[in-house]
Amino acid sequence: MTTVAFIGLGIMGGPMAANLVDAGFDVIGHNRSREKTERLAARGGRAATSVEEAVRDAGVVATMLPDSPDVRAVLAEVFAHARPGTLVIDFSTIRPDVAAELAAEGAGRGLRVLDAPVSGGEQGAIDAALSIMVGGTEEDFAAAAPVFDAVGRTVVRVGPAGAGQTVKAANQLVVAGTIELLAEAIVFIEAHGVDTEAALKVLGGGLAGSAVLERKGPAMLARDFTPGFRVELHDKDMGIVTAAAREAGVVIPLGAAVAQLIASLRAQGDGGLDHSALLGLVARLSGQEKSAL
Repeated sequence: MTTVAFIGLGIMGGPMAANLVDAGFDVIGHNRSREKTERLAARGGRAATSVEEAVRDAGVVATMLPDSPDVRAVLAEVFAHARPGTLVIDFSTIRPDVAAELAAEGAGRGLRVLDAPVSGGEQGAIDAALSIMVGGTEEDFAAAAPVFDAVGRTVVRVGPAGAGQTVKAANQLVVAGTIELLAEAIVFIEAHGVDTEAALKVLGGGLAGSAVLERKGPAMLARDFTPGFRVELHDKDMGIVTAAAREAGVVIPLGAAVAQLIASLRAQGDGGLDHSALLGLVARLSGQEKSAL
């Protein structure tokens, strides 16, 4: 039974680690909040009080952390204490250049590093149905297959180190744009007094249908913005997208506009809400609601 150290047991990492336990892995978790490690232990995993304790006997180390600086800091400890040959899988969403740098640093220490950001939100993590875009060598990708199969449904190697993060940036661009347009469509429909539930049902059956509409639409109608993926994290991701596009000389005019809307939502104090809270911003801009949140 492979021992997996899982570092970062938040909205996404917690259920992913639990699914690894259910798949038969020996999972030892670490998180800054002790409550979350205790939750994993209650599910059948083990709790570590430090990164060093978590990784020193692990064959696989998985991380799910908020941003590039967090990953740098944690992997510095992982690289210092993990055994040579350990497979390190970073499920976080970070800058592609940082992912490539960390993979090179890990290789220099005899470790095998994959960047493997995920898409599917909290429900996808709970259902072990995540889409995982992986950057790294074919050999390491193959070695990580049992771990990926326990937490994801669509798992694809998209290129060398850093490539997974590049594809994830594109994913976040599409998701943000789709949520914004869905928000505008709902506000538009409501302004005309149409049955919104019926409208979303028929839209979902046509070309406008999407996973975003299916998963986010009902909660948006109910103005329920309980976080599955927080505005503040999508704001960070859109910063990655716009910076990477600029570096590549690529123009993303609609993406840039949506990035500004998400940044505005965060600036107004709504960073802890689900990213579908873009609906509230559109409603306020339209003068339909003083505060939809």
